[in-house]
Amino acid sequence: MDLINSVFPVRYSAFVLIILSFIISSFAFIATGQWSLLVWILGGLIVVGLHDVQQKRHAILRNYPVIGHLRFLLEFIRPEIRQYFIEGDAEAVPFSRAQRSLVYARAKGQSDKRPFGTQLDVRAPGYEWINHSVAPSQLAGHDFRVRVGGYDGTQPYDISLFNVSAMSFGALSANAIMSLNLGAKMGGFAHDTGEGSISRHHRTHGGDLIWEIGSGYFGCRTEDGHFSDEKFVINATDPQVKMIEIKLSQGAKPGHGGVLPGPKVTEEIAEARGVKVGEDCVSPAAHSSFSTPLELMAFIRKLRQLSGGKPVGFKLCIGHPWEWFAMVKAMQETGTCPDFIVVDGAEGGTGAAPLEFSDHMGMPMLEGLRLVHNTLLGVGLRERIRLGASGKIISGFDVARTLALGADWCNSARGFMFALGCIQAQTCHTGNCPTGVTTQDPQRQMALVVPSKAERVKNFHHLTLESLQELMQSAGIHAPSELQLHHIERRISEFETHPLSELMPTLAVGALLNEVLDGPDVFQRYWPRASARSFQLSA
Repeated sequence: MDLINSVFPVRYSAFVLIILSFIISSFAFIATGQWSLLVWILGGLIVVGLHDVQQKRHAILRNYPVIGHLRFLLEFIRPEIRQYFIEGDAEAVPFSRAQRSLVYARAKGQSDKRPFGTQLDVRAPGYEWINHSVAPSQLAGHDFRVRVGGYDGTQPYDISLFNVSAMSFGALSANAIMSLNLGAKMGGFAHDTGEGSISRHHRTHGGDLIWEIGSGYFGCRTEDGHFSDEKFVINATDPQVKMIEIKLSQGAKPGHGGVLPGPKVTEEIAEARGVKVGEDCVSPAAHSSFSTPLELMAFIRKLRQLSGGKPVGFKLCIGHPWEWFAMVKAMQETGTCPDFIVVDGAEGGTGAAPLEFSDHMGMPMLEGLRLVHNTLLGVGLRERIRLGASGKIISGFDVARTLALGADWCNSARGFMFALGCIQAQTCHTGNCPTGVTTQDPQRQMALVVPSKAERVKNFHHLTLESLQELMQSAGIHAPSELQLHHIERRISEFETHPLSELMPTLAVGALLNEVLDGPDVFQRYWPRASARSFQLSA
């Protein structure tokens, strides 16, 4: 059975059936001497199928010759049938058809213009927009960057405002990783490795890397799973690695560890993570290198020294506010600060997470990012620490809104997955991804052709920042740093709208340094009771 499947994979079943039918019909023609239209049709389908498996543009057609064209047929007539056959149940589909179409168009370098005005309900509560100016600005380009590091370190990095969010090799296929990294190199932006560490596929094309280090210390671990200084130095001092990111938690399943079962730990995955082939690969829920805020700051200082002065920061989904406050108090007490913090929203995605975690655990990006921004303002550290943000960021407007909330740059995972060709089949955990993005099946991932998909990754990044530039120009804004809450308007009810600046308070610079707190309730309740010596809330 395995031999048959290696020659004719199950996904080729329809194509194989067409070939067999053609052979049978041909013998019937020879026997009877009567020509059949069916022979011509089947022969034509065979030609189509042979072309499908050899072309390098569409992964769906390479994996599903002939029948893969049904999807493109549905796309062609989508105005009439998308409600039933493409979009489906709104509760079951994470992103709308319009959002995916936007990414697909930009990734392919096609026009994203559409007729007949907005397709959104502008009277619905929650609708947001940017007000335009009668005095538009003119920007020289859209290669927007922000400098990270340099305050305590010696190797700052000028990061793009839009980058590939953390996705590990193992969760993504080798071809997907290579496509993302080549696209990042071509477009001049960063590629976050995810906690699965740096694989041989990340190194193939040499694109800029943000090395994420999780609780399993993959790529820098001892045999018993603790942090290894020596192994860390080997990866951290590689010129391809531009920043080091300590993962405290991720939005999709904060506070939840993970296990990659032994049968899925291939030689390539074991090599990247520093574990043994065929053995369970465990990511604990908590780090073993620190257990208090003060120890976290000491760990950050250590990694900065070992890396030769590269920017070191951490990523987290905000949970208990007092734990975040405790980290900030540790920064104040030690004088050691992360060079950057990435706020991951609870709305972020993953290949596999318990339903309750993905739906009801952790703080959404809007609230989390604003809390982090305000706290750093309140202690006078905001200018020293850069903020990244991730959580369903797809369009130029998403980027603009996130920057207005307080971020310095944005990361996107699903957006770049769509650029690779992801169709949200939601089979990531099965290994049967139809487009080769999230599978370790060598046959399936061969359908994802690296140079072609890398070009789409670059296009998506380029055109998204170009759309940001156009939005900023229309609003009369001269630099991304000028985007503020008052630029974003939100509808509250059918007849009431407010700028976000009226809905979300901003803490005054140094406000938390005063003995008498004057700010939102969360600061009054928890800031005085947070301690740099513990993540626990004091009495």
